Amino acid sequence: MDKEIKCSVIIPTRNGGQYLGQLFKILQGQSIRLAQILVVDSSSQDNTLKICRDFGIDIIEIEARNFDHGGTRNLAASRATGDILVFMTQDALFKDGEGLENLVKPLDDPRIAASYGRQMPREDANPIERFARSFNYPSREMIKSNDDLPQLGIKTFFFSNACSAIKKEAFKEVGGFPERTIMNEDMFLAAKLLQRGYKIAYQSDAVVYHSHNYSLAMQFKRHFDIGVFFNRNRWIKGLARSEREGVKYLKEMLKFLLANKQWNWIPYALVDTTNRFLGYRIGLLEEGIPLWLKKKMSYNINFWDGNDSSSSSSR
Repeated sequence: MDKEIKCSVIIPTRNGGQYLGQLFKILQGQSIRLAQILVVDSSSQDNTLKICRDFGIDIIEIEARNFDHGGTRNLAASRATGDILVFMTQDALFKDGEGLENLVKPLDDPRIAASYGRQMPREDANPIERFARSFNYPSREMIKSNDDLPQLGIKTFFFSNACSAIKKEAFKEVGGFPERTIMNEDMFLAAKLLQRGYKIAYQSDAVVYHSHNYSLAMQFKRHFDIGVFFNRNRWIKGLARSEREGVKYLKEMLKFLLANKQWNWIPYALVDTTNRFLGYRIGLLEEGIPLWLKKKMSYNINFWDGNDSSSSSSR
């Protein structure tokens, strides 16, 4: 990998002061010299902007009400100077100084348009979250293409922009992230790239620490939003079914808890899985739900302001 390759690291922030200073130190200490670190901040009320200025970070400021998972990242990408767009979140921290180099290494292959790294749980992660990280981010590397759909199903399109790298030209070719999406903008982009004939790499040696101990209520809201996403992007569901992945997830989680002697977490795991499934299924039926109730059930409340269209996104 060319050490002088031009990478722009793009980080959306909102009250991210807890980890930002550490994140910037880690990024500035990577084995690849960065062309740019670009923060797009949504009206932070903590010391986020001060930390950015102290580190000399480029900043785009927007109103919190204008944040959009896809559009906000597209805005930052339009101002990026690098040939490779590295999308991260404000709380994902590389394990070592070679993480970024390992992340972009597969992009030497002209057939590979994007890559994403492995997420490991933080020390405070509960057993459910620890399993989720191991399930979604295994220790083996993988190159995915459309040919993997029969075997991997919806996992073919799994892609996380908490730690990811995308060739700018390929990003522009498929139109970037979707505008005004409730979530899963990264999966949408991955599906577009794969449908265009590109491949995507999963780099298990590009490790970041990143996890969240979401409550049951929060998991319901997040999975309601996932259901909304799939309802409005039915073309993705048409390419690969997602429901069977939930059954596999539950089976593997129970095995994980038993193997680690976490028997007391099994009842919680059953409730958690049922909760996620209900949220997802209700989200799929969002067209018949009144707006006030959608806002109650949604994690991304701002999405619904002026965006209560039931039409599905087209390919």
